[in-house]
Parts: sequence; structure tokens; C-alpha cells
Amino acid sequence: MSRTDNGEHTASRREQRSGIVDRLRALIGLGSPSVREDIEEALEGAAGDVTPHERTLLKNVLALHDLRVADAMIPRADIVAVAQDATLGETLALFRNAGHSRLPVYDDTLDDPRGMIHIRDFVDYLASLAERAEPATAGAPQAPPSEHAPTASLAAIDFSATLATVTVLKPVLYVPPSMPALDLLVKMQATRTHLALVIDEYGGTHGLVTMEDIVEMIVGDIEDEHDVDEEPRIETVSDGIFLIDAKADLEEVSKRLGVDFTPEEDGAEVTTLGGLVASLAGHVPMRGEIVPAPVEGWEFEIVEADPRRVARLLVHAPK
Repeated sequence: MSRTDNGEHTASRREQRSGIVDRLRALIGLGSPSVREDIEEALEGAAGDVTPHERTLLKNVLALHDLRVADAMIPRADIVAVAQDATLGETLALFRNAGHSRLPVYDDTLDDPRGMIHIRDFVDYLASLAERAEPATAGAPQAPPSEHAPTASLAAIDFSATLATVTVLKPVLYVPPSMPALDLLVKMQATRTHLALVIDEYGGTHGLVTMEDIVEMIVGDIEDEHDVDEEPRIETVSDGIFLIDAKADLEEVSKRLGVDFTPEEDGAEVTTLGGLVASLAGHVPMRGEIVPAPVEGWEFEIVEADPRRVARLLVHAPK
């Protein structure tokens, strides 16, 4: 038998053994080996090749397969929306105070949504009204046109007009809370719609989810220059127990508690206490989970978290 024939024969025998193993696994209810499980096992054993931050991101991508819209949505009580009969002035003030670029629009209640309004479309509409303004005094001599002369007048805008008279509303997606988050992300990309209302079994508005909410389930919090930067709290609950916001600076926490939690030079890129805990756990820990600290005797207890991030935790000193 030639070397080529021998190689083909060996490969054939391997395929036969693989097929037999797969059939045996199916017969006893184990099923076929999961590529997802193989990747997770590979990540666990790739300590030197993959940084903790990369490992967390990759695990979050894999975990997205099991997460639903309900895991990412903003609950109804926290939705910032605008009524259809609100005036342009009220809408402008709401945009300014809410800090959102998109607002759902409803008729009587949130259970009767009409669409959404985007800040860009709203500003474009106001600008078009101002640019169409007539001269203040008919027949008055006009100044020669100037390249830098203003061409709009805010006085021409009727800020008492309601949104019902404005044709700037855009449609939103309506999805159930049980829908896979990954499916919604794909649908949002296909329809170029960044906002969806979550509808309950009775047709009422249950919550709201944006594309950013889903992306944050993978990469963590995404903050821009307009987000309010509140000072993270570090409180002493009792002797040796501290309640700390997960976004607290790791160096500040180490300084306040008198212990160095800074990880050793192992490629980890963490600057917050929450980032350190997620890095140590290898995933986003859930409420009630205990994560040993890198300093012997110290422990982190998660007291507030969701599938995307840790919010607050208790730091226990050695007893």
C-alpha cells in the first residue's frame, strides 16, 4: 500500500470512529459535542494568550446567545417619553433635560405608542421653519446679502404648536420580552432602527430597549461626553465591610481601604472595582455571588447587578 493510500485509509478510519462516537453520544442523550463549549473551554485554558479583558468580551458574546430582550430592556417606569399633544417648546425642553437622542411618542398613555422622534429630525424641522421666516417689515429696504449674515429667525417658530402637527415621527419596533437579544440586534441592523418598545402579553408597553443597550451587554457601559459623571460612593457599612459602587476607581478604593487590589502585571486592563471583579470571575457575576479578592482573606460580594454589569458590591475584610 502506498503512503497516499495509507493516509486516506487512516483518515477514513478516523471519520468512522468519529461517526460512531457521535451516534453513541446521541443514544445516551449527550448529543454532539458543542462548538460553543469547546470555545469556552479553550478560553479557560488560554490564560497566557488571551487577556482577562478579551476573555470577558468573548464570553459576553457567547452569553448573548442565551439572553433575552427582557435582560437588556429599560423598565416602563424608567422610560422617558413625550406625549403627542406636547408643544414644540415642551419637547425641546424634554430633549434638553433627558439627554436622549430618541424619545418614544404616545397618545394617551405609553400603551398607545405612535412612534418616536429623533433629536436630529426635530432640530431640522425647527431650522426649516426659521429659514422660511418672512422679513419683519414688509417693503423695508433690505441689507445687501452677506456670506456670514444669519438666514434664520427663531421668532418665526410657533413653539406652542403640538407634535401632532409635526410630520417628523418615525416608526419603532415592537418586540416581546422573550425575543433573543441577538435576534433583535440583527433586526435593528436590517431595519436601521435603534429603538424598540417591549410589549407584554396584553399589548401594553412593558419596557424599552435600544441598540446601545444590547451592545453594552457585550462591551459594558458606553458613556459619552454628555453623561453625568457622578462620584462613585465608598461607604463603611460596619467594621471591615464596605459598600462600594462598581465604577469606583480601583486605585481610589485601594487607597481608601488601605489594601492594594491592583492586579499584578498579567495583561489585565482594569481601572474600576467592577472591572477587577469581572476579570477575576471570568464573567459578569450576579447578585449574591462571592468572588475572592487578589489579596488573601478579602472577598467581594455582589449586591446589585444585571446581565450586563455589576452595579454595587460589598467588600469584606479578613475576619
